[in-house]
Amino acid sequence: MSFGKRIATAVIALVLAIGGLELGAGLGVPGIHGFATEAYAVIGRPLTPVSVAGVGRRTVRRCAVGVYVC
Repeated sequence: MSFGKRIATAVIALVLAIGGLELGAGLGVPGIHGFATEAYAVIGRPLTPVSVAGVGRRTVRRCAVGVYVC
């Protein structure tokens, strides 16, 4: 087997392994965890994107930097 075929085989095996892990995590197979975990945000907390405090804070900061014309 040539060096190029070995590299191609290794790359294909790696892609299949990563795809299998992500598929198992997406289907909820017990014991299989993907690379990315779920992110949780509580709506209404000051640093979440849709909270009034977070929007106000970002608007003030962007006005001060000059992103917005205030």
